[in-house]
Amino acid sequence: MSSTTLNRPADKEYASFYAGYVALVPEGDLFALLEQQAAGTQKLLRPLGEPKSQHRYAPDKWSIREVIGHLADSERVFTYRALRFARADATPLPGYDEKLWAQTTNAHARTMASLLDDLQVLRMATLSLFRGFAEADWERSGMANNNPVTVRALAYIVAGHERHHVKIVKERYLQP
Repeated sequence: MSSTTLNRPADKEYASFYAGYVALVPEGDLFALLEQQAAGTQKLLRPLGEPKSQHRYAPDKWSIREVIGHLADSERVFTYRALRFARADATPLPGYDEKLWAQTTNAHARTMASLLDDLQVLRMATLSLFRGFAEADWERSGMANNNPVTVRALAYIVAGHERHHVKIVKERYLQP
C-alpha cells in the first residue's frame, strides 16, 4: 500500500488519551515520517554517552535510558495490537503498566548503544510490518485496554508517542 494513502485517523478511532499523540503527527507520508523520526532520534541520543544517558531531570523521573526502554516497550505493544487487529483477531487485549515496565527494563545494566540499537531495529521491524498491511487492514479495529482502536490509529500513536517523548527529552534532559 502506498503510505500517502494512509489518512489521519478520526477521533472515534482511538481513546481520547491518545489524542495528544495523534495531534503531534504532521500531515504527509506517515512511513517517511517514521523513517525520519527514527534517524532523528538516533542522531539526538547517540552522542550523549553513558554518564549523560543516566541523567534524570528530577529524582522521581525516568532516566534517558529508561525513556528509550519505554519507547521500545510501547512501540512493541502498539505494533502487537496493530498486528492482531490487522489479522482480524477481535480478542480484547489488556493494557500494560508503563511505570512498572520502566522500573523493570534493566536499562541501566545495558549500554546506551545497545538500547539505541534495539530501538533502531525495532523501528525497522515496525515499518516492515506496516508496509505489509493491505488497505483493508488499516480499517480494522479491536479493543485494547478496554478501548476501541483501529490499526491506522495505532500507526499514528507509534509516531506521536515517540515525538512526545523526544520533545520531553529535548526540553527537560538536554537543556543547558
